[in-house]
Amino acid sequence: MHILVINSGSSSVKAALVDADSGQHSLWMTVKGLPEAPSLTFSDGTSEKLKTKGHEAAMEYAMPLLKQKLNGQYPSGIGHRVVHGGNVYDRPVRIDNDVENQIDQLSPLAPLHNPLNLLGIQLMKRHFPELDQVAVFDTAFHQSVPSRAKLYALPKEVSEKYGLRKFGFHGTSHEYVGKKAAEFLSADWRELRLITCHLGSGASITAIEYGRSVETSMGMTPLEGLMMGTRSGDIDPGLLIYLQEEAGYTAVELDEILNRQSGLAGVSGLGNDMRAILQKSTEGDRDCQLAVQMFTHRLRKYIGAYAAVMGGVDAIVFTGGIGENSAVVRHWSCQRLDYLGALIDEDVNLAIKLSADQPVVEFSRSHSRVKLLAIHTDEQLAIARHTAQLLRKADAVNTKPAIPIAISARHIHLRQETLDQLFGKNYELTVRKWLSQPGQFAAEETVTIVGPRNRIEGVRILGPVRSVDQVEVSRTDEFFLGVDAPIRESGKVENSPGIHLIGPAGELTLKQGLICAWRHIHMTPEDAVQFGVKDRDIVEVAVENGDRGLTFGNVLVRVSEKYVLEMHIDTDEGNAAEIYPGDEGVLEDTGSSGVLKKRRTD
Repeated sequence: MHILVINSGSSSVKAALVDADSGQHSLWMTVKGLPEAPSLTFSDGTSEKLKTKGHEAAMEYAMPLLKQKLNGQYPSGIGHRVVHGGNVYDRPVRIDNDVENQIDQLSPLAPLHNPLNLLGIQLMKRHFPELDQVAVFDTAFHQSVPSRAKLYALPKEVSEKYGLRKFGFHGTSHEYVGKKAAEFLSADWRELRLITCHLGSGASITAIEYGRSVETSMGMTPLEGLMMGTRSGDIDPGLLIYLQEEAGYTAVELDEILNRQSGLAGVSGLGNDMRAILQKSTEGDRDCQLAVQMFTHRLRKYIGAYAAVMGGVDAIVFTGGIGENSAVVRHWSCQRLDYLGALIDEDVNLAIKLSADQPVVEFSRSHSRVKLLAIHTDEQLAIARHTAQLLRKADAVNTKPAIPIAISARHIHLRQETLDQLFGKNYELTVRKWLSQPGQFAAEETVTIVGPRNRIEGVRILGPVRSVDQVEVSRTDEFFLGVDAPIRESGKVENSPGIHLIGPAGELTLKQGLICAWRHIHMTPEDAVQFGVKDRDIVEVAVENGDRGLTFGNVLVRVSEKYVLEMHIDTDEGNAAEIYPGDEGVLEDTGSSGVLKKRRTD
């Protein structure tokens, strides 16, 4: 399926015809120098300087030429990069009038990008009115970032009134290179902890834990985080107040300084081209040397922080114009990461030249515990694949089957060896009640779990015995016990905290195994076909109780012949949503994510 991908940015407009299956780019077009001095270039080598100015005039001139050069390779649809999706969009969507209005309403959050993204959409509607258009949002991948990481420490009423929170950007690139890294390592990316560094004129870093973005450096706007080409990145907000009060700077002037005069350009005094800055730094220019040091110092600081957030890291990925092409930046950024087990191979790093034939290069030593990778990002291909998936109706589902919703109270799964220590040698669990999932039961036996602050008695064991010990608690339990339990799918206990257990015949301390269960849906392969999902897809759950609504994001789909169709949420979530025994859900839409609305049966 050929997809025409459009990226209408502040200084350029890029278009490419991409085969979503093979990844081949058969045609591309770039308009640079916008808005004042645009020039047009095609992949066949033809180019010209345009007499018109501005995005709209340049695209109106270029589109008929693009149509001619398609030469029979007519696209099946059009995919647009849209920078800001706010709280509204966590996945690609077909564009209609409502979507256009939402993109427009979100423009204050991305004033340099969303209006131009919308202009590209409207122009393509005029030139290709018969084609479906899809919006792929930079912010969508980061919707999984938990509240602890995405909220600002501001008064709650202020944050809620103005929608103040971290959104994150470059999500399409982070997701693409994360999956590319897993493919290179012959692993499922949902089994890995990755740190992806997108380094270009705009720069951001993301912690991807088992396939989910759990931290990212850019915030409510693309200004937060790493030092960038012309953006300051992280800065003391008090500094801005000081400049307003002492120097009389206006908000408009501060915006100009922070977004267009800072970063590499501001520190070096040379501009935002890292290649020129590196050249001058080798010639002894102190300001350029400082710019490189600040850029890489901040990146290394974030890498260490994100490794701590995830309890370790399996691979660190460098991408974007600087990340892919600058051996010096990769070298400085990876210095002193040996404590993580990340050991750089300097010879390989210096020789890296990424290409279509070699889009991934590992530059860590053979015995490095953490892999260091340089990966060529291809956001156009990622957008094309998201668009093709949607146009192929991969999101179409049968909404008839009802999905029972179950509340999972705190419980414990134990290995036989652990069970013996707590209850006696060769102990066998006693069935108290068979559960809805085949072969699983709640046992008569209970234990006491002891945390740093408190203990919880009578925590029921579920049978049969498992291959790993696992204690599942709610967020309320987590704070009561005084522990920090990560959200994990069942069985993923690596790098989770331990907990002390007391049984009638003994006690012990688990080294790991305490988690908050990732809300999930069990289903059979037949169910998965009917709903249009596959194992470990992520869906969204909208709970509706009359006038009251609650949305559960990041619901994991688990598919197995052993399962019975059922959605599991923990006690806190059930109480918050006022879910009761007998409630059911209906899966309305899916893809990489979707919507499951609760339907009352009374």
